[in-house]
Amino acid sequence: MTAAAGNVKERVREEMRVYALTALYLWVWLAVLLLYKGALLRGEGLAAVPLGFAAAKALILGKFVLLGEAAGAGTRVGARTLAHRIAYRSLSLLVVLVVLTAVEELVRGWIHGRLAAETLAEVLTLEHAASMGLMLLVLVPFVAAKQVSLALGPGVLRRLLFGSEARPGAAGRES
Repeated sequence: MTAAAGNVKERVREEMRVYALTALYLWVWLAVLLLYKGALLRGEGLAAVPLGFAAAKALILGKFVLLGEAAGAGTRVGARTLAHRIAYRSLSLLVVLVVLTAVEELVRGWIHGRLAAETLAEVLTLEHAASMGLMLLVLVPFVAAKQVSLALGPGVLRRLLFGSEARPGAAGRES
């Protein structure tokens, strides 16, 4: 195998690792929220949403987050402090998620033969606004961990959290 092929293979492996960790993080949050929603709905005699929905949504949102990061969402704003960088990045990623989720819903509506206005009316509800507020609360610690890791330098946060490198050769690949 050539060095270029090895580099591409390593980059793909690292991207898949970051995607898996991002989706897992989102799935945990979504699963907890769905369990809570299910408990509330059961109290009213209604059925809950299955946890498989949380997994599918986490995979979709995880990819959207990575697309937002690849596009540099929130990085073009000159932030003076780490707190500002975390806030700008979190809000920018939320905007990316809102826009891409709206596009996803429009495509889904189109596939099912619904008009765009009809689909948007379903999306623009108080429940969806609350979901986006919760998503911002999910993004803040996610972004904060990444920004703190970048501020500390390669491998430092991992060493602080776990006492040593999490695995051989992981230095410089903070996420």
